[in-house]
Amino acid sequence: KQWYQRRVAITAGGTVVILLAGAHRGKRAVCLKQLPSGLLLVSGPYKINGVPLRRVDQAYVIATSTKVELPAMPDSLTDSLFKRKPKPTKNEKEMFVENTTEEPKISAERIAIQKEVDALVVPAVKKVDMLQSYLRSRFTLSKGQFPHEMKF
Repeated sequence: KQWYQRRVAITAGGTVVILLAGAHRGKRAVCLKQLPSGLLLVSGPYKINGVPLRRVDQAYVIATSTKVELPAMPDSLTDSLFKRKPKPTKNEKEMFVENTTEEPKISAERIAIQKEVDALVVPAVKKVDMLQSYLRSRFTLSKGQFPHEMKF
């Protein structure tokens, strides 16, 4: 089993991070914990800014100095929760037949875990003054602003 080192700025849980890539780029999220694969588990929380439970590589986040005191997270939050089912292979006859594939739907288990995590994180966020509006706002850069010169 390989051990992955976490960046110094990202503490075990409760650090507010800015997502730099993906569908939620520019949004702020709360880092919940580091998974055994080395990826960070983050959540908006979904109820506040729409960022669901996601695994994110440390290279794709900017850690801020804002911290939240979080309670213990459920043990069910592991890498196996995010595994995808393999796509069925097609034989030669089915390859050229046009079929309607359904969009992947979010499982009921994943929705339940998201609600459970939100129930733990949202009260912790509400305890910190102005943090709810901070998480809702997007991170943007204007002309002449350089992220490497900023203190987050």
